[in-house]
Amino acid sequence: MLNIIGIGGQVMNPVHSRVLRAFQLTYDFYKHLPESSLQRKIADVPSNTIGEQAYCIVGARESYLQAMRNGAWAGFSCSLEEPEVKKAVLAKLEETKNNIHTFLQETIEDPSTLNFTLDLLEHEIQHHGQLIRFGYANTLSFPQTWHERYTV
Repeated sequence: MLNIIGIGGQVMNPVHSRVLRAFQLTYDFYKHLPESSLQRKIADVPSNTIGEQAYCIVGARESYLQAMRNGAWAGFSCSLEEPEVKKAVLAKLEETKNNIHTFLQETIEDPSTLNFTLDLLEHEIQHHGQLIRFGYANTLSFPQTWHERYTV
């Protein structure tokens, strides 16, 4: 598999690189938002809050990491207790990014790990689409990295 240089000059395969890029974009989005935006919903449609989106993202990262470690899905769980507190959201996004990055760097990739990694990447990117809808519906601005990646 083709390898590329990633965080701190470490060699990573392209899947790991894409996961970290997606994680960074998510972090950039939440860092860019005013804390009051975490309570916003999309009006006139069934919707959770932007903070509850973070809860799902963090929980997926934690749950998929557990699945990678176990080699099997063990269910969803999330340690983010305050999804509408920006500091808590940013801390959990950073913690889960670091935990997954460390695991992927230290683990010999097998088909199970790769499949869970791809499932996690798909989940993260799906939330990017949802967050774009939240941003437009609430007339929120986007960080520069999102303008570069998604032309929002």
